[in-house]
Amino acid sequence: MPFLLKLASLISGWRALTAALALLCALAPARVLAQVFDSELQRFRLTIVTGGLEHPWGLAFLPDGRMLVSERPGRLRLIDAKGNLDPQAVKGLPPIAAIGQGGLLDVAVHPAFRQNGWIYLSYVAAGTGGYGTEVLRARLRNRALHDVQVVFRMRPKSATGYHFGSRLVFDREGYLYITLGDRGEQERAQRLDDHAGSVIRLHDDGRVPADNPFVRQAGALPEKFTLGNRNIQGAAVHPATGELWAHEHGPQGGDEINVIRAGVNYGWPVITYGRNYGSGTRIGEGSEKAGMAQPVLQWTPSIAPSGMAFYTGNRFPAWQGDLFVGALRDQMLLRIRLDGERVVRQEALLKSVIGRIRDVRNGPDGLLYLLTDSPSGVLARLQPVP
Repeated sequence: MPFLLKLASLISGWRALTAALALLCALAPARVLAQVFDSELQRFRLTIVTGGLEHPWGLAFLPDGRMLVSERPGRLRLIDAKGNLDPQAVKGLPPIAAIGQGGLLDVAVHPAFRQNGWIYLSYVAAGTGGYGTEVLRARLRNRALHDVQVVFRMRPKSATGYHFGSRLVFDREGYLYITLGDRGEQERAQRLDDHAGSVIRLHDDGRVPADNPFVRQAGALPEKFTLGNRNIQGAAVHPATGELWAHEHGPQGGDEINVIRAGVNYGWPVITYGRNYGSGTRIGEGSEKAGMAQPVLQWTPSIAPSGMAFYTGNRFPAWQGDLFVGALRDQMLLRIRLDGERVVRQEALLKSVIGRIRDVRNGPDGLLYLLTDSPSGVLARLQPVP
């Protein structure tokens, strides 16, 4: 009998301990949980910095250590340097149309933010004809946007709820690039009088640069820098050349990485490595045509790429200069080793570990940061392990 009483006491104690540990895990910040992984070149730890994000889309770093995260339903969130999510969303955003794939999309910080305080947001707005991607700039003070200025409005707007793009990137000369989708209306990507399916290039205040490729072409929209892009959701400046690289979604195959150059036609929907959904039939005229660019890399079947960054920090020396791409469909982080514009190696990391990776960023601390696309999305960080 004493033995049975002692056993019962031990079981009761174990249950209490288990319950206490479960409560502690529920209350403790998500960032205390981490996993270690071995890649081909680098051992690293995956740490959850912040949870509780609803479909996060874009990430930007402020000089004081805080981070801005956009949530697709239409909220801009602040995270402090310790990873604490401010429960109060930033105020002062315009009306945002959170429909289909649209909503609040990317966030970027002006290269001269310390001097001018500008942050930039891309988002979907309603207007004549339906919906379209717009871009604003504003200053952040006391958890609110001030001095809000719309610097770009996509036209024409249309009724579909997908293929909005949109990434925001500043190059070394301070030009702002805005990536746009074809809005699911394929033929628009080949029209010079339509913003859909292109990359836009502007001055930081929305003015059109005088050397944009179609400025002097009759009937063309002067903001356009490229045409023939399907739906770009990842873009980054190459650390050596200073050129913009971008990837775009293909249809049932044919996801692409391209070097973005002035006036280039990237082919959609005339040429593509993808196929029509369901039927698998050919789209357009094939995969090549004179006067239309070939991708640096294409993925068939699709990985559904989103977010990209060239690694430029010093914490992962073996990854220096590699291109990192998030994947939604394949739920992984892809490391791509390049020789100039030639792909020499691809390595899949974190496959099916944390879910759909929406954004990839270099942190000012030399680490890599990821956002996951989920109703309970997270901000995660990769750290080196000796």
